[in-house]
Amino acid sequence: MAAMPGPTDDTDLSFDSLAVHAGAEPDELTGAVAPPIYQTSTYRQDGVGKPRRGFEYARSQNPTRERLERAIAALEGGRHGFAFASGSAATAAIAELAAPGDEVVVGDDVYGGTYRYLERVRKGAGISTSYVDLAAGPDVLWEALSEQTRLVWFETPTNPLLKTVDVAAVAATVERRGAEGGRRPLIVVDNTFASPAVQRPLTLGADIVFHSATKYLAGHSDTILGLAVTSDDEVGERLRFLQNAMGAVPGPQDCFLVLRGLRTLHLRVERHQSNAAAVASYLRERPDVAEVFYPGIGGMVSFVPAAGPGRSAADRAVAIAEGTRLFTLAESLGGVESLIEIPAAMTHMSVAGSPLEVDPALVRLSVGIEGVDDLIADLARALDGA
Repeated sequence: MAAMPGPTDDTDLSFDSLAVHAGAEPDELTGAVAPPIYQTSTYRQDGVGKPRRGFEYARSQNPTRERLERAIAALEGGRHGFAFASGSAATAAIAELAAPGDEVVVGDDVYGGTYRYLERVRKGAGISTSYVDLAAGPDVLWEALSEQTRLVWFETPTNPLLKTVDVAAVAATVERRGAEGGRRPLIVVDNTFASPAVQRPLTLGADIVFHSATKYLAGHSDTILGLAVTSDDEVGERLRFLQNAMGAVPGPQDCFLVLRGLRTLHLRVERHQSNAAAVASYLRERPDVAEVFYPGIGGMVSFVPAAGPGRSAADRAVAIAEGTRLFTLAESLGGVESLIEIPAAMTHMSVAGSPLEVDPALVRLSVGIEGVDDLIADLARALDGA
């Protein structure tokens, strides 16, 4: 399928300009500035076995999805983009790159759904996993690598403790292993919490980057979608096969919503970050907050309240989460509105009883783009009343 001409042919464009224009070039047929949504399941062919421009069936190809895939590849600095029905579907496809007998080395702080899939689905197919603190430095990873290691998989910042992992240091460690004659695993980075507006892992040495595009990329809590990008042609060919064969592809309406969200990504992330920094600073000043996790990037903040008179820290955490009015008690993140949750009881129940178990007193905030004074006032009321 031929790529549509447009301003993204200029590789010197800034990220801000790419965000606005990548995949959103005016429609070839009509010149429509807002690209059309191709709500179709199949396509008329010019002859038997002669699909027009390669379009034959919408599970395999869709023009709206193709625009989104080109857009995320451009924003991440990669060559091949892939859209999936959800971030979990992207996880499942990438995990298929490990074969029976292989091992996946995973960061020790990950989304509960990732842990659930690797432990309760892929392990049954003969894939082993080990969990290590990749934020502690390259020596930890070096010790964890073996000839069975096929994938090194991590988030940065991590979920929900917001630890950061040096992607370039991980890449250097993996390359060193290959240079010394060992098996070189693929580096898989979940970039959901940062987004390419903050970091581009492929440019730092990662092999695959993926997102729950439901979050910052779409940005409005109105769609479910996953995206993956690679510059490795062999990996790209395999992911394209898996995308089609597994069939977990998004519909064109969802692709359109993410494409629309990408056009303001750089602006929204700037506001998310400034608001999150102010919220984290406020929380650190409160004597009734025991610990604050904020790495200085992104819009996510986590904290543990101190215990109060007659109330445990976990009890206070629940009271805070149930006591906000502007922060909505809900799972997910990255939308324009602020959300609050208790990971141990919500997004990370899958890791209960495991070494990755989350403190029941931990509160996770997705800081939105509202007025920051209003957000702080809302947290103040909830903390005071907890």
